[in-house]
Amino acid sequence: MSVKRLQRRLIRILTILVLLSILFCLGLYAYRSFFGYTHDTSLFGKDLAAGVKADENITNIALFGLDTREGDNQSHSDCMMIVTVDNTRGKIKMTSLMRDSLVNIDGHGEDKLNAAYFLGGPSLAIRTINENFGTDITDYVAVNFEQLVEIIDALDGVEIDVRTTEELLELNRVIRDYGIEQGQEFEGVEQTGVQTLDGVQALCYGRIRKGGTGDDWGRVERQGIVMEAMFNKVQSLNASSLIGLMQKLVPYVTTSLSPTELAPLIVGSVKGGVPTIEHARVPLDGEWDYYGASSEYILYDLDQAASHIERYIYSDIYPGTDTGTDTDATDGTDTADGPMGGIDYDEPPTGPLTPDEAQTGETVDPASLAEEGGRYDPETGDYYDADGDRYYLDESGNRVYY
Repeated sequence: MSVKRLQRRLIRILTILVLLSILFCLGLYAYRSFFGYTHDTSLFGKDLAAGVKADENITNIALFGLDTREGDNQSHSDCMMIVTVDNTRGKIKMTSLMRDSLVNIDGHGEDKLNAAYFLGGPSLAIRTINENFGTDITDYVAVNFEQLVEIIDALDGVEIDVRTTEELLELNRVIRDYGIEQGQEFEGVEQTGVQTLDGVQALCYGRIRKGGTGDDWGRVERQGIVMEAMFNKVQSLNASSLIGLMQKLVPYVTTSLSPTELAPLIVGSVKGGVPTIEHARVPLDGEWDYYGASSEYILYDLDQAASHIERYIYSDIYPGTDTGTDTDATDGTDTADGPMGGIDYDEPPTGPLTPDEAQTGETVDPASLAEEGGRYDPETGDYYDADGDRYYLDESGNRVYY
């Protein structure tokens, strides 16, 4: 072989290697850009007590909103949802589970539902949901509430309806407290009504539960409102904006889903067009009760709740209705027009608002009425909740914050 022919062959080989290297680098960049989230492989081989998958076109994923503070080694899951990707009906359904639900946690006995994540991370939390509600969940997505600020700011804010004066006052109090916690000053919200909230404002909106804003029931609804507002904002973006947004968002997500599992799930959810977003909650109104010395638990029939969830996910029957959630052909309205499984946001949830002991007229030790994690100050007669905020109980046993 002549020297010139050898040189030409080497040049061709080198050219191919350079092109392959460029393609590899571009592929690696694309992978990191679009799938650069934290991939958690810890669920591999774990017994999650998942039921048999009933429909290959329906995928259930656990969504955990974590409230991890600086210095924490473990997290409680303050927001717990079952996210259902229903490719048959073109829907994404979010079913909120009350964090204070009294459930059995494998190896730990009865406790609050959100304690499962604290005790055993996502694997125990998923197992607990599957065992108590009969679901088939094998994967999860987790976002820290602190990261929610970055995600919403990347969306240039979300549209939220601040509906009442009580909500507005409590929202601004939480924003101030969050600013003190972060060592910064954040802008408050000036008025009620539909408006664009930035990351901090939306985060705090999803946290409020005091001052006549519906306690934890109201907070669960507001968390769903924020999630739905985020979905709606994403749906309004064009292709190039969506790609740019994905690059910003993925670093804030931790999930057990691998890129090869996540990609077809995303493609499947939009193949029929933009999916409809729905939000429900269990237990339903009238099907629960407070339980415990300080009414710290929410007690209800778990089998009944599991039935609501199963019918909603697989038969498209919205919790609290007797028919599916398809649009009514006669008037164009949705048969599931009641938010949160029938909860009326402007009214307290159907159920006892004070401990059973207070209703019987028996003498009650004031300290027993303190919230779990909170305390009673016998010198002033005031209470402090688990967050350290001070309040007193009015004649009806309702909290009034200072």
